[in-house]
Amino acid sequence: MSKKSKLIASIFVISIIGIALYFLRTYIGGDINNVNQSIPQSEVYSNQDIDDAMNIVKRKFKSEFKGCILTDLWYDEDINVASSDEWARQYNSHEAIVLLSNFKVNSSGGDGSLDPNSKYTDWQWILVRDKENSKWTLKTWGY
Repeated sequence: MSKKSKLIASIFVISIIGIALYFLRTYIGGDINNVNQSIPQSEVYSNQDIDDAMNIVKRKFKSEFKGCILTDLWYDEDINVASSDEWARQYNSHEAIVLLSNFKVNSSGGDGSLDPNSKYTDWQWILVRDKENSKWTLKTWGY
C-alpha cells in the first residue's frame, strides 16, 4: 500500500470515528455541557446541599435523557418550602429538596416518552435524604 493510500485510509478511519463519537454523545446520553445552573441564597439549605442535589440530577439527566439538552437547573426556595415537607413524608424521609429545570428534546423524542422537537419548562426533580448532611437520593421527576 502506498503512502498516499495509507494517508487516505487513515483520514477515512479518523473521520468515521469522529462521526461515531458525535452521534454517541448526542444520542446515548443527555447533554449537560452548557447548563445554566442557579443556586440562590437559601435559608433552608447550604449552597453545598443544593449543589450536591444538582450534581445528582445532572448525572441522571446525562445517563437517561437521550437526545435531550439540559438548559437550566435551579433551586426555588418558595416552591421548595411549599412542597418539600409533603415529598419527605411521601418517601418516609427526614427532608426533601425540589429542583427545577428546563430542557430541549431533539427530533428523537428522547426515549420515546417525550414530545420530539419540544421544550420542557419547570420540570421538577425530587430528592430526599434520611438525615441532615446525609447524601441525597433522587426519587422522582416530572410535572
